[in-house]
Amino acid sequence: MNLLFTAPIAELSPAFVAMLELIPLTAAVVFYWHRAMTLSWAGRPVPVWRQVSFGFGLFLACFVLFNPWGYLAEELVIGHMVEHLIIGDIASLFIVMGLTRSLLQPILAIKFFDRLQVLTNPLVAMPLWAINLFFWHIPAIYDTAYGGAFIHGVEHFTFLFFGCLVWMPVFGPLPTPTWFGPGWKVVYVVVVRFAAAILGNILMWTQFTLYDKYAEGQAKWGISAIQDQSTAGVIMMVEGTFLILGILAWTFFEAAKQSNQKQDLMDLAYDRGVDIDEARIARAVKAGHADLLEKRILAGDAGADESAR
Repeated sequence: MNLLFTAPIAELSPAFVAMLELIPLTAAVVFYWHRAMTLSWAGRPVPVWRQVSFGFGLFLACFVLFNPWGYLAEELVIGHMVEHLIIGDIASLFIVMGLTRSLLQPILAIKFFDRLQVLTNPLVAMPLWAINLFFWHIPAIYDTAYGGAFIHGVEHFTFLFFGCLVWMPVFGPLPTPTWFGPGWKVVYVVVVRFAAAILGNILMWTQFTLYDKYAEGQAKWGISAIQDQSTAGVIMMVEGTFLILGILAWTFFEAAKQSNQKQDLMDLAYDRGVDIDEARIARAVKAGHADLLEKRILAGDAGADESAR
């Protein structure tokens, strides 16, 4: 036990650091399903698909930490790239899609975390995500993370954190600026993937070795350093292409759905003689409160529009 506290923190074993990374993920599981059960008992159940999405995102993050092929990330740039894409793009996306405002309410009740909502502004989230992405791929920083288990753990955490942050304006339950409608969401997603494509192209076309730590692994697998990093760039581009197609399809679908919901609520309010401002209906639909607003309109509640606040 004394060795644990006397050894330099960067020299902690990869297995031990993986266990440390598992602690916040386990805490997230406990908090999420405890809150989901509480909401269910209160008659406000979290949709099953959101619970499945959140669980799948955490599963992917844990799989990266404990999969039997983890050694490939220490032997090839390709392996390391796959890890980062799973954590920073895919796992974070599913985690965010699993969240609702009600689930986050106990956390947002704490002033410090409530103030952090500014980070989910698309004009803040995307630059922070891009800075984190390029920072960890600076050769000197990349090699440091490769050599130190603790630093590698920090790298994983930041990829997951900023990955969730970048998807929050598009898929998350927190408020976004009024101007950030479906059209701007499409622009936002395209800009995010364009930034990632810049890094992918750098890896694909650079004709000198960027990361020197993989020589032994590359020799083992019979691949040159240039081929290794170039293939990693190709994987990044291919993954990004399929990801953006899926997200754009979802964005267009959501835009059409929200437009229909907004029109239906306006028609319903008119038929029932309930005076509701169109902008407030739009906010309710955007926040996912269309069903609640519909119930209040049917009840003839003239203040139904307040649910959109």
